[in-house]
Amino acid sequence: MKQFIIEMEQYAEEHNIPIIEKESIAYIMKYIKKNNIKNILEIGSAIGYSSILMASASPDVYVTTIEKDETKYMECLKNVKKCGMENKINVVFQDALEVNLNNDVKYDLIFIDAAKGQYTKFFEKFKYFLTEDGTIVSDNLKFHGYVGNSSKIESKNLQGLVSKIEKYIEFLKDNEEFDTKFYDLGDGLSFSVRKNANR
Repeated sequence: MKQFIIEMEQYAEEHNIPIIEKESIAYIMKYIKKNNIKNILEIGSAIGYSSILMASASPDVYVTTIEKDETKYMECLKNVKKCGMENKINVVFQDALEVNLNNDVKYDLIFIDAAKGQYTKFFEKFKYFLTEDGTIVSDNLKFHGYVGNSSKIESKNLQGLVSKIEKYIEFLKDNEEFDTKFYDLGDGLSFSVRKNANR
């Protein structure tokens, strides 16, 4: 498994596919174990790196991961099969904002790591699928150090994207339903739990 993870990291680097930073996924895996998390929803599979590691955090973990890019979806399927995790990871090929999930299924942890400009929409849509004391985790909130330094960005597109991430951070801070803690790990993580939750 360890060798396979290294191969995935190399593949991501060679093909310029962003994957979660090691420090961040290590922290999430600890959180999964500590809080006895069993059912996870991931928005943005990429090549399956984070879903495979989250699924391996504990024997009881089951991950549903959504990916809209066909090439990444196929790569993710291949990797899930390669490490024998077909029974622990369900890969869904669809745009997360269009997907219709089973309303009866609730998730202990929802991990958002997809289109950065859509984070608020993802949060608003999927919070209804969270267990009462579940957690929504968001990655890339520092966005390579650009967040909070947008005046230094020359590209208009990048500036727009960073501005959306900054608005999402404000949305989390001002949210009346959820309490959010921000962690300066990897590329910036946040953990949001409902205000009345026991966690």
